[in-house]
Amino acid sequence: MTQKKQIILLLALVAIAAAVWYAGTRPPAKQAATGAWNLNFPPLAVDNPQLHWWKAEAARKTDYARSRRNIFSAIAPPPPAEEKKIEMAKQPALPVIPPRPTVAPLPVKFFGYATLPASGTKRAFFTDGDDVFIVGEGEALFGRFRVVRIGNNSLEYEEIASGLRGTLALEEAPQA
Repeated sequence: MTQKKQIILLLALVAIAAAVWYAGTRPPAKQAATGAWNLNFPPLAVDNPQLHWWKAEAARKTDYARSRRNIFSAIAPPPPAEEKKIEMAKQPALPVIPPRPTVAPLPVKFFGYATLPASGTKRAFFTDGDDVFIVGEGEALFGRFRVVRIGNNSLEYEEIASGLRGTLALEEAPQA
């Protein structure tokens, strides 16, 4: 770069610095003159220009009490009823007897039985809709119930999990 170009660059930088300094030290522009519409505006007539601290303090100390009223209904709620405390005469507590456990009913229908001629053991026939189940004495039904005894008119069974016993009556098919 030649010396002539350096001098030109130096003068340009000095000119920019002078412009920035002049813009920073200039007083701000004056505001526009106020309009004529607010020159004759009378102030509001206020008797006491102080802040109303006592009203703010009273509002702060107010305790909210729920009315439990439906704000969307025009019907006024009934007045609150006074709660009366009635003391019960103390009676000795009776011992609580737990309910007697009951066996679950069989989910099938007992519709018949048969005796095997060779061994004399009995087999019970159960139906659940179109399904037919054949179970002998001492065998399990659904892995949950055990057939204990098969009689002429009834069947005794036992729930395997609890050991509770129940009876199921023979249901005869309706005659066509």
